[in-house]
Amino acid sequence: MVQEIRDMTRRIVRDELMPLEQQYLASDWATYGAAMENLKGVFDKKIVDRLVSISKDTGLWNMTVPEEHGGTGMGLLAQIVVSEELHYCAVPFPMASVPNILYESTGDQIERFLRPVIAGDKTACFAQTEANAGSDPGGMMQTRATRTEGGWLINGTKMWISNAMSSDIIQVQAVTDAEKRQRGGITMFIVEKGAQGLHIEESGIRTWLGSRSAQYVVHFDNVFVPDGNVLGAVGNGFRLGQRWLTIHDRLLRAPQALGRMQRSLDMSVEWSKQRVTFGKPLSERQAIQWRLVDMHVDIEALRALTYAAAARGDRGEDVRNEASLVKFTAGEWGARTLDHAIQIHGAMGEALELPLTVFYRLLRHMQIGGGTTEMQKMLIARQLLK
Repeated sequence: MVQEIRDMTRRIVRDELMPLEQQYLASDWATYGAAMENLKGVFDKKIVDRLVSISKDTGLWNMTVPEEHGGTGMGLLAQIVVSEELHYCAVPFPMASVPNILYESTGDQIERFLRPVIAGDKTACFAQTEANAGSDPGGMMQTRATRTEGGWLINGTKMWISNAMSSDIIQVQAVTDAEKRQRGGITMFIVEKGAQGLHIEESGIRTWLGSRSAQYVVHFDNVFVPDGNVLGAVGNGFRLGQRWLTIHDRLLRAPQALGRMQRSLDMSVEWSKQRVTFGKPLSERQAIQWRLVDMHVDIEALRALTYAAAARGDRGEDVRNEASLVKFTAGEWGARTLDHAIQIHGAMGEALELPLTVFYRLLRHMQIGGGTTEMQKMLIARQLLK
């Protein structure tokens, strides 16, 4: 079953996405952001509609959606295999983008928020990070939610919030009990676009991920949130966020790295056979052969770690430690592999017509986004030394 899904996805990538890659790489959207937003920013409606149709017809659109909400019910391993194939190409593929926290929706939240996001009629983002609360949100979070008649008033500022400007709903964490904090004092709220007192702006901080901002500052100035927009139980919001970050976000970063790493290796092998220097192709130079072998070993090792962790997750085992291990190695080995690829290609490795520099920036960012490599080491060490 998994092999059939891999083969189908690979055909889609080769037949539908690869022919669009040069146009995508030539745009300002070829780095970081939501797939649908990026696609609409580069291609005409006919192309975007075709990709959406393919995604829905093949079932990939609902790949990560649980069966009870109309999804395919694919396990982690199948999701990872599909994601690895899709990230072989720089062009994003449209799929339902549902932050897993939203599956905690109950009652009318399912109709108002969850199902529209699954269908692609609405978009959602997750707001946890603050200027002084990145790696330690539980201990340092300053955004507060206080009780008022019929709901809550939220005050504070979040930053580095991906795709906030284009999102219809924001899942935001706020402190509701300053003494308990992450141990029952942080609550998850759903804030809808257009709410009074909600202000979103570009951070003004330029990064090497591209000239177009995908990261935003979100201000909450006495934003009223009704009780019906509390996601999960009051005081349980930190646990919801951590479960999403530690498993789904971190574990599923690995196939993003694997697809790009495999593509860079394939390109490097082909280039080394074609490029002749001093009368010999690069492929006959031992120094180049060593780089190719190093790339191959890193890919196979990361693939084995990732698949094993996903299989354990599918069996219902706790894979939080494995998720940190996989996230750490994906960033470290991914950036190293792309560095080898760019070096093998020489000056052409820096050409924007090739996907290598885009891949490198995204994989180097993987060492920072979602928890730095140092954080992952700390979590892994804590598990070893307990």
